[in-house]
Amino acid sequence: MAEAFVIDGVRTPIGRYGGALASVRPDDLAALVIRELVARTGIDPAAIDDVIFGAANQAGEDNRNVARMAGLLAGLPVTVPGITVNRLCASGLSAVHLAAAMVKSGEADLVIAGGVESMTRAPWVLAKPEKAFGKPGEFVDSTLGWRFVNPEIAAHEQWTFSMPETGEEVGVREGISRADADAFALRSHQRAVAAAASGHFDDEIVAVPTPTGSVSVDEGPRANTSTEVLTGLRPVVRGGSLVTAGNASSLNDGAASVLIASERAVARFGLTPRVRVVGGANAGVSPEVMGLGPVPAVQKLLDRTGLGVPDLAAIELNEAFATQALAVMRRLGLDDATVNAEGGAIALGHPLGASGTRILVTLLGRMRREGARRGLATMCVGVGQGAALLVEGV
Repeated sequence: MAEAFVIDGVRTPIGRYGGALASVRPDDLAALVIRELVARTGIDPAAIDDVIFGAANQAGEDNRNVARMAGLLAGLPVTVPGITVNRLCASGLSAVHLAAAMVKSGEADLVIAGGVESMTRAPWVLAKPEKAFGKPGEFVDSTLGWRFVNPEIAAHEQWTFSMPETGEEVGVREGISRADADAFALRSHQRAVAAAASGHFDDEIVAVPTPTGSVSVDEGPRANTSTEVLTGLRPVVRGGSLVTAGNASSLNDGAASVLIASERAVARFGLTPRVRVVGGANAGVSPEVMGLGPVPAVQKLLDRTGLGVPDLAAIELNEAFATQALAVMRRLGLDDATVNAEGGAIALGHPLGASGTRILVTLLGRMRREGARRGLATMCVGVGQGAALLVEGV
């Protein structure tokens, strides 16, 4: 089987809900990172075989195949196709996994993969009446969570837990304390603030033009947060005690993309790979403990590759909730020093469809700075899944 290489990656800054990127459409965010990636790599746009983008919502301006729309908006030739994939939170990571699989199988030489989400601009959606001239149906906010649930799914009460409820459930089952969760959240902010101050995110971010000015830094990390602030926040789950707004990821906007290339394309276009994609894996768990999804996904991936946790020098684990991140780390035996050394989604934010690609882009930078040989990107997924991708320096 052929090799698949990551040539480079880029992301937008991550905007808060209703924040600095609120005025920017998701298809424009996706187009921006595609355009920047082409410019940075110097690749001939006509040579791109496909564009694969992840998006979790797809109910608003990201409808009608946002990957194709973004390619056109980015100025790619009309001959370059595009496909949008949805694995909820892991959509962007699955886009990369699929792109690498295409290259490894020999069915493509150059693929742009990425993800995008504007949770700010996610629409309210209204179901049509089931009968002609009937009254309007269910009316829901499509920003996050369940909508238009199948009655057979709804009959399994725990399957339709809200995201915070799944974080609470995992924390209780795994014996995670509120103090542990808040300490992890504080660590995320401190590491992200330090990384930003050191310029570690500068190379991976492309500025986003907006009507009020250019946005070039992440909005989420808080230099002034503290143990006292975090412990003073109320739990968000009724009857719960663990998950708060401070130790959970937020609602965000952003996009990210990477260029995946074959050995043939590397030679033909004189490209310099950052890493090679060793492999990827996905797994399912019960929906109410979706936060544990990375555990079987990583175990499956390590079993396939014959590697172990000690072989992983740098790990990016998406922080949906502090409780679930801690539970995954404990179950897999991950070293705190190797996981999210520059902060994670609790500080930086979690723009659903973009997050999987974002953590990979950040991982590329970490591996270069730390001299890490192997890196892992992994994340939990709503409705009970986990995804993982393993890369190796070249």
